[in-house]
Amino acid sequence: MQDTADDLRLRGKKIGFVPTMGYLHEGHLSLVDEARKRSDIVIMSVYVNPTQFGRGEDLDKYPRDISRDEKKAAERGVDYLFVPTDKEMYPEEHLSFVELDNVSHVLEGEFRPTHFKGVATIVAKLFNIVKPHVAVFGQKDAQQAFIIRKMARDLNFDVEIVVAPIVREEDGLALSSRNVYLSPEERNQATVLFRSLKLAESMVAGGETALSKVRSGMIQLISSESDGKMDYISFVDPACFGKIEETGSLTEVLALVAVRFGRTRLIDNMLLRVRDET
Repeated sequence: MQDTADDLRLRGKKIGFVPTMGYLHEGHLSLVDEARKRSDIVIMSVYVNPTQFGRGEDLDKYPRDISRDEKKAAERGVDYLFVPTDKEMYPEEHLSFVELDNVSHVLEGEFRPTHFKGVATIVAKLFNIVKPHVAVFGQKDAQQAFIIRKMARDLNFDVEIVVAPIVREEDGLALSSRNVYLSPEERNQATVLFRSLKLAESMVAGGETALSKVRSGMIQLISSESDGKMDYISFVDPACFGKIEETGSLTEVLALVAVRFGRTRLIDNMLLRVRDET
């Protein structure tokens, strides 16, 4: 892949890159569409990265179907599919990792302490291998997207980071490879995530400035309409990912939620527009 990337660059081709863990769905494929708009060549990686899974997480059972992925990628117009092995990505002597302070240890980082260390490391390695001009990530993993953008800026990666909108089912559930774990009842209940975010959107747009009240409304809705166990409902300044409790002078607030339905943990988020009182 490295020789191919070098050759493409020498030929003056603009490379768009979509890193994934496979088991492709429309959310992944929408990232291909974004990459295609901005590049001549689209490269997708499929790699279930072990270093971003913590002890007791779903590394072994994470859905995999490379034949299916190859077909979907080809049908969507991916030019090159990069499918490395663990031995290729983490040789025995591998000792180097990338970790961002502060933002890696809140929200998702509180529940998955080593997750973003693994994410940042594998994305940095993939950037060095694929050498993209543009890399596209999904807004559903909002904290991940922020961290990758921050890493690229801090470490001077010569790549533009594009964050594409969340793709949802008709009932609002954000597409995720982990949705296949849900039982029919859990799948039905999981739609409450989107409804809780829409409630938050309505409250903030309506002038509510105390985010504790917004959180309480979301908790009440999720608790009354599902058996979901909440890991967190939080609000951050999208510019720095710092937690906030009042909208203050912000024009936008990012609401994030993580809930477990049975053994399946789902995350979602929404950018809330703050009503301008001036």
